[in-house]
Amino acid sequence: MAIVNRSFYIYPVQSDDTLYSIAKKLGSQISLIERANALYPPFTDPGLIYPGERLLVPVFYDNQINQIISRGDTLYGIARSYSTTIDLLQGLNPEIQHPTFIYIGQVLRVPVFIYEVEQGDTLNAIAQRFGWSLSAILQANENRPGFSPDVIFPGYQLIIPSPSSANILVLRPFPGAKLRNGQTLKGNARAFEGNILYQLRDDNGQKVIKETAVQTSAGAPSYGTFSVSMNFDTLPSASRGELWIYTRSAKDGSIQDLIKIRVTF
Repeated sequence: MAIVNRSFYIYPVQSDDTLYSIAKKLGSQISLIERANALYPPFTDPGLIYPGERLLVPVFYDNQINQIISRGDTLYGIARSYSTTIDLLQGLNPEIQHPTFIYIGQVLRVPVFIYEVEQGDTLNAIAQRFGWSLSAILQANENRPGFSPDVIFPGYQLIIPSPSSANILVLRPFPGAKLRNGQTLKGNARAFEGNILYQLRDDNGQKVIKETAVQTSAGAPSYGTFSVSMNFDTLPSASRGELWIYTRSAKDGSIQDLIKIRVTF
C-alpha cells in the first residue's frame, strides 16, 4: 500500500508564483512538486499552475502535513474539507486561541495523510479501503491540479483524511495496514483524565488484543499525544480485522468517540 511517508505542505498558489519560487520558499524540489501534482504531459504543460489551486509540496522534515492559510480560508471550511472538527484542528494547533482568528500565511497542521495511486486503483476503491465516502475524498482534493473525479492514474498523490472522531485522531497505523505484534498505535486525544482505550478484533470476532488502556500526555480539555506498542493477547484467526480506539463514559461505561480502522494480518 503506497502511503507516502514524508512531510508535505498544502500550498495555495498565488498570482506571482512559479514552481521554482514555491520550491525555494518551502524547501522542496520542482521535480517532487511536479510528480505529486501531475504537472507534466499528457496531463498538463510542464510547470503550469494557476492562482487558487492547491499544490501538494513535499518537504524533508517533521513527517506531518501542514496547510498554509490563504484568503477566504476558515477553520470551519478546513475542517469540512478534511472530514474533521474545528475542535480537533484547534487541538492540533494550540496557538489558535479562537476559531475565527486565523490569518493569511499561517501554517496549520491538518489531520490527513498522502496516498500515491497505484495501477488498478479507483477513487471508489480507495475511499472504501480507507473507510471514507467518495465525497470525503473529493472534498479533500478539491481545487488540486491534475485531480479529476472521473480519472486517476498511477503516481498521483491524493490527500486522505486521517481516522478521527471529535476527540481522537489516529496517526498510526494507517487504515488497511498489515499489523504485527508490537506495532505502534499513535495519535492525539482529548479524554477525561487522559485515558483512552483500544482493542483489536479479527473478522471471526476473536479479540486479538483485549481492551487496553493508554494514557495520553494531557487530560481534557487539552488534546494530549499517545503512543503505545500493541501486544497481541492471541494470534489472529482471520486475515483481516478491526482496530477500535475509543473512550468510555464516566456515567454508564458506554463506548464514546469510537474509531474503527480496518487492518490486515
